[in-house]
Amino acid sequence: MLIGDGMSGTGSISDPYLDLRNKYVMKGVALYHPVTVERGRNAILYDVNGNEYIDFTSGIGVVNLGHANPELIEAAYDQLRKLWHTCFMVMNYRPYVELAEKLAKIAPGRSEKQVLLQNSGSEAIENAIKIARQVTGRQYIVAYENSFHGRGTYGYALAATGKYKPYKVGFEPLVPGVELIPYPYCYRCPFKQTYPQCGLACLDYVKKWFSYTRVPPDRVAAFIMEMVQGEGGFVVPPAEYVRELKKFLDENGILLIDDEVQAGWGRTGKWWAVEHYGIEPDIMATAKAIANGLPLSAIVGRKEIMERTAPGSFGGTFGGNPVSCAVALKVIEIMQRDKIPERADRLGKTVRRRLDEMKEKYSIIGDVRGLGAMQAIELVKDRNTKEPAVDETSRLLDAARKKGLLLLKAGVYLNVIRIHPPLTIEEDVLARGLDILEESLKEVQGG
Repeated sequence: MLIGDGMSGTGSISDPYLDLRNKYVMKGVALYHPVTVERGRNAILYDVNGNEYIDFTSGIGVVNLGHANPELIEAAYDQLRKLWHTCFMVMNYRPYVELAEKLAKIAPGRSEKQVLLQNSGSEAIENAIKIARQVTGRQYIVAYENSFHGRGTYGYALAATGKYKPYKVGFEPLVPGVELIPYPYCYRCPFKQTYPQCGLACLDYVKKWFSYTRVPPDRVAAFIMEMVQGEGGFVVPPAEYVRELKKFLDENGILLIDDEVQAGWGRTGKWWAVEHYGIEPDIMATAKAIANGLPLSAIVGRKEIMERTAPGSFGGTFGGNPVSCAVALKVIEIMQRDKIPERADRLGKTVRRRLDEMKEKYSIIGDVRGLGAMQAIELVKDRNTKEPAVDETSRLLDAARKKGLLLLKAGVYLNVIRIHPPLTIEEDVLARGLDILEESLKEVQGG
């Protein structure tokens, strides 16, 4: 494995495409790794200089079935030969309705479902919130601190994202009618409590203080919640919190929007992260891995909700593109045939075991958490104070890349390393990647 530093002008191998990016691409589009990728094969990426990397990013949880999956390529090619675009609002076409049927059948819960297809996660969130407001006739949306619901639009997705920098810088005023509450982030409890002795203080806040001082329940259309916070650092809420929250929402006629954009499609060891909690969301938004990288997103809701939407108030020129839909149908077929969620659960156990072992060796790891193959480590300078190890996290990413492993950071302080490999990654490749992660941790900690 030949690994260069990937930085134009700073190492033995230059990358002219980084210079082109700096010259022609706006500064507002950030870059995690100074690498120009040319091709990929399952869990391996190759840059323009021939360097090889194990991919623990999956394009931020998108290529769950691997890079350049030959079956998906064939599905796209077959559809391209027949029809690659027409607007679904102008005329009907098979891939859209076939995918809607499949999504309705694999969605969580037993109620009948209906579907709207769009292009991106941000659009899925926007439309889920639009549905909730239109159907309930209520104005307010409640979202969570430390959440991420998209930055591709200027509307509700951005307003509901619970982190200011870098997502909201200079965009005020944001869309009104969105309130933020503390997420059940037990490692950094905003109420300074310890679970389970806390008695779910964060939920008690929602039921009492928030409802009486901010927005009464009868004005709230929906709560929007990630069942595992993605950009927030793979934070997993207590199952009891989610179940009790749903009861509270049902009692007050408030809809629950489940954001499965990053956590869905088998990543957590089940088709949908919400399945870990034994509840049925009213509306679910999903994207990313739905078509393994082609632009597509879906909003799946209970039929009794979705059929009350006003005709013509939803849609889009490219939403539910035929090629993307055809690939998504093949994604579902492969996931069912190859039992991908079950494989993700097995891979996740392997990753968790290694991360727990690393925590025993390296005091820089403050917390290990996640579900299935959605695992993360939070780095701290001191386990007692939990001071975020922000610089060390960036150094870890750099050290791992130079050794041939691509990682992602996350979290409100950007001190979390998230493990995001394709769910089809070969076990020996996964082990090699985890070895590099440990070597890099040892190097950053200094011993």
